[in-house]
Amino acid sequence: MTRRHDIAGEYIRRAWEAVGRWGAIGPDSRTGRRFGTFGRGSIICFPTNTIFNERYIHIGEGTMIGPQTTLSAGMVPGQECLGDRVVSIGHRCLIGKGSGIVGHYSIEIGDDVWTGHHVYITDQNHGYEDVDRPISQQSMPERSVTVGDGSWLGHGTVVLPGAHIGRHVVVGANSVVTGTLPDFSVAVGSPARVIRQHVAGQGWITLD
Repeated sequence: MTRRHDIAGEYIRRAWEAVGRWGAIGPDSRTGRRFGTFGRGSIICFPTNTIFNERYIHIGEGTMIGPQTTLSAGMVPGQECLGDRVVSIGHRCLIGKGSGIVGHYSIEIGDDVWTGHHVYITDQNHGYEDVDRPISQQSMPERSVTVGDGSWLGHGTVVLPGAHIGRHVVVGANSVVTGTLPDFSVAVGSPARVIRQHVAGQGWITLD
């Protein structure tokens, strides 16, 4: 690499870092003020993917949402949603790069929840029963989703409608959560099943 290329590369990296700072969304930015709540010290990193209907989205304090993420409430921009809190993300959370949180009814993410990259969480899915209509035109009833305080969702985890993840739960990479995972457990697979759980007086036990 020539010295000219080295200097140009350094300028490009510095410029991209500056773009990242200027393009990030914080509580005092014009976009940040459109959110239902946008806590102090929180940030949505640049570049974003899709963000719409921000007034139905609430973000706690000290939360970082990685670049290339999708945050949405409802099906289309401008939609009137059923309640004021469609998507809620707690304090001190970390949402990994390329993740998507798509709410229609209720997604509640607690405090201190961290995720790996490319995690997808939604409370509605497509139907397929009517074979005379495209699947894209069919939808199933929304079912609320919760993720408890202090939990960790590994890379590529998918959380589907009706899933309820307890407190201090580890979900292994590429797992698909469809039901309830109890507090203080480790779950893996598709659908995710509990393989370890903390039991009072016994500590962590491995399940068959």
